[in-house]
Amino acid sequence: MQKLMTKELENRFAKVGSQDGKGNDAIVIAHFFIGGSDWWATDYMPEDRCLFGFVCLNGDKEMSELGYFSLQEFEEFNKVKTFHIERDAWWTEKTLGEIKKEGGFY
Repeated sequence: MQKLMTKELENRFAKVGSQDGKGNDAIVIAHFFIGGSDWWATDYMPEDRCLFGFVCLNGDKEMSELGYFSLQEFEEFNKVKTFHIERDAWWTEKTLGEIKKEGGFY
């Protein structure tokens, strides 16, 4: 199973820096998924291994929002479940606005 966070990815988050206040112009640096649930990460705080971004649970647009999610919780989930949260290894960076438009979130 691939690592959810690589040194290269962590370096990319650090290079982009905080995207607080950029709204839909924030760059989505990483995409995580399981089943119909998706997490698009714009920020990473390595000190607490926490990500921030746009989340859509179970493909339900009513259950989509900006928020924080824990890399540690993802890894712990993957240790005990037979299905795993994965990082999209083929992800190409897009803006948050592009993600929302493509997904019909507005």
